[in-house]
Amino acid sequence: MSNWRLLLTRPADECTALAQVLTEHEVASSSLPLLEIEALSLEEPQRGLLRSFDRYAAIIVVSKPAARLGLAELSRYWPQLPHSAWFTVGAASAQILQEHGCQVSYPAAGDDSEALLQLPALHQAIAGPAPRVLIMRGEGGRELLAERLTEQGASVDYLQLYRRYLPAYPDGALSARIAEERLNGLVVSSGQGFQHLRQLAGEQWPQLAQLTLFVPSPRVAAQAREAGAQNVVDCRGASAAALLAALRQLPAPAL
Repeated sequence: MSNWRLLLTRPADECTALAQVLTEHEVASSSLPLLEIEALSLEEPQRGLLRSFDRYAAIIVVSKPAARLGLAELSRYWPQLPHSAWFTVGAASAQILQEHGCQVSYPAAGDDSEALLQLPALHQAIAGPAPRVLIMRGEGGRELLAERLTEQGASVDYLQLYRRYLPAYPDGALSARIAEERLNGLVVSSGQGFQHLRQLAGEQWPQLAQLTLFVPSPRVAAQAREAGAQNVVDCRGASAAALLAALRQLPAPAL
């Protein structure tokens, strides 16, 4: 895998962690964070959701920032967390919650909402009468979870804890980084991450669209192909392990 030279686009701290794992496996990388996290100030209606936290049959946490910020907000109202059924879309978010003593269920394969909705433990959690579900997420996330859970008779509330935005970079910064470091693969961890990649690429997108693009799910893969990406690899997960597995399956282009 040593011929791979990847551009990492996650938030800065996650790029650092992923780059370290890749280095251990002799994969070169360069970090250009395309997602910056800004915590939101909660207004009274959302603070009310936290005060009634023990009334939820299931709590779904969709990302690592949602896990960290959600736990911080809960600590203001619940010095001792009530026993709750927690769910995440991936192992990394689950680990953050587990370190705080939460019992967490998540899909063994596939870091996305579709995989979570198939989880038997989630169906069991909302099997009672008039179940309430709390979804901790960023501003403007997908509606699929709420739609499907509502169809199954659950009442769904959102706790929006942060927003993601594209950091400021000079014009041409993306293309320049790829050319200077001879990168031959791009890695995005979400649909919004891909949107920011496409936005920053600007007029250079047709050229960059020919590079191998590693994405976390079929949904993001379809989004990328629709935008013109020519070589899309669905890692079926956003973890370092999922990316490494995909790299092992695919020979790197010649440098």
